[in-house]
Amino acid sequence: MSTTLLLLSMAACGLVTFLIRLSFIAFGHQLPADPRISALLRYVPPAILGALIGPEIFMVGGGLNATPDNPRLWAALVALLVARLTRSVLATIAAGMAALWAIQAGLG
Repeated sequence: MSTTLLLLSMAACGLVTFLIRLSFIAFGHQLPADPRISALLRYVPPAILGALIGPEIFMVGGGLNATPDNPRLWAALVALLVARLTRSVLATIAAGMAALWAIQAGLG
């Protein structure tokens, strides 16, 4: 793939992302004020977060690894427990990363 084609593809993706976000800012006031839509939109961030984090936990070395020897799985469980107990994003991230590093150090 040529460098020019790669740069054009990246610029096109950036422009499309910008236009999608701009559409909600510029035309968001025209959306219907239906409470059902607002209730449904509350599920969007957790769904996106799950879609981003899931592969990082379960895909190790290019393949699915949902076995007990997966350190990312154990670190994610620690992070879930901390999130449930503290409701703190910073504590959740810190605990998950600390658990991952500790587990990897113990295995290595």
